[in-house]
Amino acid sequence: PWRAPHFQPILLPWSNCWRFGNGVESDRIRDDYNAVRLDNGVKASTVLATPYAEEHKSSGLIFSGIFNSTSGINNLNQFIQAEPITKDLNPRHGSIQALVTRDTDTTVFCEDKVLKILTNKDALFNADGSSNVTSNEAVLGQAVAIQGDYGISKYPESLATTSVSMYWCDVTRGQVLQLTGSSITTISELGMKDFFNDNLKSISHAEGTFDDKKDEYNLTLKTQVYHTQYRPDFKLTASYSERVKGWTSFKSFNPETAISLNNEYYSFNKGSMW
Repeated sequence: PWRAPHFQPILLPWSNCWRFGNGVESDRIRDDYNAVRLDNGVKASTVLATPYAEEHKSSGLIFSGIFNSTSGINNLNQFIQAEPITKDLNPRHGSIQALVTRDTDTTVFCEDKVLKILTNKDALFNADGSSNVTSNEAVLGQAVAIQGDYGISKYPESLATTSVSMYWCDVTRGQVLQLTGSSITTISELGMKDFFNDNLKSISHAEGTFDDKKDEYNLTLKTQVYHTQYRPDFKLTASYSERVKGWTSFKSFNPETAISLNNEYYSFNKGSMW
């Protein structure tokens, strides 16, 4: 038992000075005047005035340093608090559900609102209400709300983007929407107002994809809640055609997700590509 480690003296590798070869000892680097003293750093037993805890900021954005593969810069793990790296939105719009970056703007889809955040620039408003754009060092500038009381609820999977428009559904309001430029259009009112108003209320999943080959927005609705014998579980896919500006058909397939690549439309079911 005398060989057990807890019976042996343990020497900590720590000293409070440097010893030079000529016998001189000093607690400063190179024994220079006003140099940094040798210290063991901050004590881990220090207690904060208020205890720290996890915080969920559902209506705020935080971004790290830049990533540039050309010059070999990777600062994605740097969050310097001295720099303006946060952007808080109005919490009355609900939590942020989806972000889409396009050109120099970032479109933010909240539960009850759609906003556009100016990136690397800011907006100045004139007396008549019109805005001018000026340069700004801030990464995320002013958040400008897009006209219309629409959001994406809690179904960001319904969002599908193209080079011109964005499509999604607002389950809370029972509408399917399209964003082109800075204006929102309710495309569910084009002959399908009552259908979506009745069916969007009870869905459990909404998957939105876009078929580049046919210029169609495919919205797949699924529910797993059995209501009555007249309303069993259902799965359906409705297609909105950009060419005819209307809903063209119901489709028999119900994909988990789908994507367009090189003018071809690929859908996935149970993890396999179809």
